[in-house]
Amino acid sequence: MATKTQWNGACIYCGRELTRAGMARHLQSCTKRREAQAEADKTKRQRQTLYHLQVKDAWSGDYWLQLEMRGGATLEELDAYLRAIWLECCGHLSQFTIGPWRYTQMAGGWMEPEDRSMKVKVETIFVPGMEIPYEYDFGTTSHLLIKVVAQRLGKPTTDHPIVLMARNKFEPPPCIECGEPATRLCTECMYEEDGRYEFCDEHAETHEHAEMIMSLVNSPRTGMCGYDGPAEPPY
Repeated sequence: MATKTQWNGACIYCGRELTRAGMARHLQSCTKRREAQAEADKTKRQRQTLYHLQVKDAWSGDYWLQLEMRGGATLEELDAYLRAIWLECCGHLSQFTIGPWRYTQMAGGWMEPEDRSMKVKVETIFVPGMEIPYEYDFGTTSHLLIKVVAQRLGKPTTDHPIVLMARNKFEPPPCIECGEPATRLCTECMYEEDGRYEFCDEHAETHEHAEMIMSLVNSPRTGMCGYDGPAEPPY
């Protein structure tokens, strides 16, 4: 059986395309990124610890993000970013697991004894090399894995708490009817054994399960629950 090629992504600073692992290494030495950091150091922004995070879907790793996050930002802000770029569909609860603790959205102000609030600053808990499981929706669950790749001391390169440095380049499969790049999928067919379920807009309209058609987008949440994209960065 042929091995699936891992999706590449482009560095936002220099445009170089690499695999997920290659990108994590590249960003540590990217000349254009260092130039952006030098420009940021001229600003009046607060100097602080900044964390390089690698986020991927926990099962295949095809979908991935390389982020830089301010140490003074909170898990709540990271949760909001992940929801905006990849996950939000129906306002489900979510959770980070760090050591013995679960950092969870409060439901009506009540939490389990082992749960903690997401309003904690990440500089108090993040350590390079740490891997953090994350879940969105405790019914049809999306599982992510967040790795703290590195940290640096400096000024943030933007006014936002999180910066997108790279993400996977989405390569849609061909439509099963005509071979053109697919834009839609059938959530009825996707659970059939060895079934194909990707369609272009034209053939999605004539598919027998038209009521089960959803958008095919650059997100590990694609085809789950009510998720319909657009899977775009929030800023």
